Amino acid sequence: MGIDRVAGEEVCYLDAELLQLPEVSSFVLKENPQLAEDLFSQWISLSDTSRLVKTLIDDAKAGNPINIPGSSTNASAGGVNSLPSMFPAGSAPPISPRSSSGSPCTSKQKTSPSSLGSPLKLVREPVREVIPQFYFQNGRPAASELKENCLSRINHLFRNDLDGLLIDEFKPVTKIVCKLPSFFSYALFRKIDVDCTGIVTRDAFVKYWVDSNMLTLDVATQIFNILKQPDCKYLTQSDFKPILRELLATHSGLEFLQNTPEFQERYAETVIYRIFYYINRSGNGSLTLRELKRGNLIDAMNHADEEDDINKVIRYFSYEHFYVIYCKFWELDTDHDFLIDKENLVRYGNHALTYRIVDRIFSQVPRKFTSNVEGKMCYEDFVYFMLSEEDKSSEPSLEYWFKCLDLDGNGVLTPNELQYFYEEQLHRIECMAQEPVLFEDILCQIVDMIAPEREDYITLRDLKGCKLSGNVFNILFNLNKFVAFESRDPFLIRQEREEPTLTEWDRFAHREYIRLSMEEDVEDVSNGSAEVWDESFEAPF
Repeated sequence: MGIDRVAGEEVCYLDAELLQLPEVSSFVLKENPQLAEDLFSQWISLSDTSRLVKTLIDDAKAGNPINIPGSSTNASAGGVNSLPSMFPAGSAPPISPRSSSGSPCTSKQKTSPSSLGSPLKLVREPVREVIPQFYFQNGRPAASELKENCLSRINHLFRNDLDGLLIDEFKPVTKIVCKLPSFFSYALFRKIDVDCTGIVTRDAFVKYWVDSNMLTLDVATQIFNILKQPDCKYLTQSDFKPILRELLATHSGLEFLQNTPEFQERYAETVIYRIFYYINRSGNGSLTLRELKRGNLIDAMNHADEEDDINKVIRYFSYEHFYVIYCKFWELDTDHDFLIDKENLVRYGNHALTYRIVDRIFSQVPRKFTSNVEGKMCYEDFVYFMLSEEDKSSEPSLEYWFKCLDLDGNGVLTPNELQYFYEEQLHRIECMAQEPVLFEDILCQIVDMIAPEREDYITLRDLKGCKLSGNVFNILFNLNKFVAFESRDPFLIRQEREEPTLTEWDRFAHREYIRLSMEEDVEDVSNGSAEVWDESFEAPF
């Protein structure tokens, strides 16, 4: 393509400024790449260009500084355009008159590389942004206002005791300054009084609570740090004993246990077992900070501190719930050695469970026993079993029974495994002269209830996603609850609708406590005659 044709077809609509300047519009280059090549070819063929290039090469060889026309900010207008032009002198098209503010060429020249001097100045060093500190090993320092308010409360509580506070005087500090349940007073006092002097001074408390930034931590982390042992990253069951001892000693709802220390100990153990059953999801006996934050223990502790009636604190601390668990265990432990075997457990719930499921429990598949006695279950093991048995809607219970049914441990329940457990249940139904329900019908009913992702097996995820999962287990190995499910007691259905916040365990514990209390009252009246009430009141089978 000749230069005349290019000038006629492509250049005709361009400003003459763009053709005269060493700078070329990026828009024109992008839209007309061939135009740029043709213009450059024409420009490089000019004699003035050849002389310029030769001069630059000679200067570079001689080591002289290279002076490129148009690169200096002090160059005149003529200097800017001193590069050879493809047009003869005076033959360039005139620039159309326009205002300096409206001309895109004018505005572009203001920021062009030639007007800024050396092109190297266009590359600016990146601006260094100062990132504020977001990790503090000992917690984020308290804001000045928060710190001043805290120190003001501390000074007020320590004002009359310059030498420090005794342990009996420390509870207001725990409640007002730290905003923790009052039964944490002893544990917090011992955490600060590491030398066991029996006194906590103002400076010692400020050092622990304010200077170490405990003030700014969330409540769960504060409690975790107070209870855990030094250099330990988890809580054990023994870490909860100090706060439960203080709860038993100070709570008005537990004063009646003051003269029975053995029951105080059993109550504390039961509360701890319930805490670890629901919150320690890994089941390893090591309660992490993450597990503590995810649970509802902090709310239950605050509730127990504010509520005078401990039985209204149904999460973990209810004495009625402890009473039901302990009495159930005592009924089964006929020799009272605080251990029960298979034959004892089979009698649970008036022989509600099948032998096959009891065998699986004692095989320690769902949970390893802590009794350290072969073939024996201790009180802690029984608490885990009973909570799982009476509330099959909770996740710990679903995991407990799923492990029992998963005979090969492959993480799925197949029809063969379900049939293995239902066979004994079917035999018991036939012995009761009840109309038997074939396994094929039971399997269809289970699949309809669970609606698993795949119909050929059931996973733990399928069970957790269904509200009727507990009924599946009852169908397979708990005869009394299976019959109750089939009969659909209208009273229980109405009760569930009226109290939707209560769990199956809450309802069971309430019913059992009333029954056990009535039995005890009858025994007192009849001077110990236990024949008035018997196990037949628990269930018809």
